[in-house]
Amino acid sequence: MLRYLPFLLVLALWIYAFIDCLNTPEEEVRGLPKVVWVIIILLFGEVLVGPVAWLVAGRARRAPEGGAASAGSPRIRQTAWVAPDDNPEFLKSLKDESAQNEEKLLKDWEADLRRREDELKRRESGEEPQPPQG
Repeated sequence: MLRYLPFLLVLALWIYAFIDCLNTPEEEVRGLPKVVWVIIILLFGEVLVGPVAWLVAGRARRAPEGGAASAGSPRIRQTAWVAPDDNPEFLKSLKDESAQNEEKLLKDWEADLRRREDELKRRESGEEPQPPQG
């Protein structure tokens, strides 16, 4: 089993580099076009040249999670993630949707109440109930 370990590690690195290259957006690929990187990874994967070249030179370096990205790199986007409950735009949209839903629900309840009141008046006066209207 131990003699298959190097082969499995090479295969795993090959597959990782190939999938990473396919999932990387075109604007984040460095050096060569994305199609050329895919071909290099596939052709030179068995000898680790292709996958290692992709990992070292092909993809854009990502900043650490907590660290700041370099200011000189235009390819790295500097957007701060904001939790939904801290995002004023998201909270405002929730309030707007909630108000619209409440108004619609209130109108539906009022229409239903009017329909029931009319039906009750007809029953009390002895008229035959009419089928509900649309």
